[in-house]
Amino acid sequence: MTTVLIVDDQALQRMGFSMLLEAQPDMTVVGEAANGSEGVRMTAELRPDVVLMDVRMPGMDGIEATRRVVESGGRSRVLVLTTFDLDEYAYDSLRAGASGFLLKDAQPDELVAGVRAVAAGDAVISPGLTRKLIDTFGDRFPGNSPQQQRRLADLTQREQEVLTAIATGWTNSEIAERLHLAESTVKSHISRILPKIDARDRVQAVIFAYDTGLVRPI
Repeated sequence: MTTVLIVDDQALQRMGFSMLLEAQPDMTVVGEAANGSEGVRMTAELRPDVVLMDVRMPGMDGIEATRRVVESGGRSRVLVLTTFDLDEYAYDSLRAGASGFLLKDAQPDELVAGVRAVAAGDAVISPGLTRKLIDTFGDRFPGNSPQQQRRLADLTQREQEVLTAIATGWTNSEIAERLHLAESTVKSHISRILPKIDARDRVQAVIFAYDTGLVRPI
């Protein structure tokens, strides 16, 4: 059973999400929060699998709340709701550690599928869109730290090639074809890369690749 915490300042929005998710046989809503600070507190108390996080809220917004949830080191993953797919809120939410984002006008089945994907450890955003976001807002990159460079150095040459391919926006099948690998081998490489660079999913892996200069914005 996937547990979900809903964080949104609009009561009707929370009610709609709750009704939709509670109707799923494999999901249960464990709580609702009306603002970011309340969401951070309830995440720590309830330890949900997924936090469905609105971005624009009074007081602590969803981006800061996402950052605090992720930095706490808990098991909860954040799925952010944004208005536009290529705006700074989407970019900032990924920088804060969200496992992806959905548009607020997403279809009900897209929302349900997104929650399931995040709960399973996947990222709810295409690699290509991740790259577009970073190319659009990449001038904000703070530069890489010595710790990041050490993590990059821990990767084998092949793992760096695979990470570069991920950051370029290639799917697993495209990586397999272009690097002449079996798709299962690509998945194995990714499963080793993520813990080495301390990335929770491939979205964070893409950001790491840009942070360290392994790949640069266009």
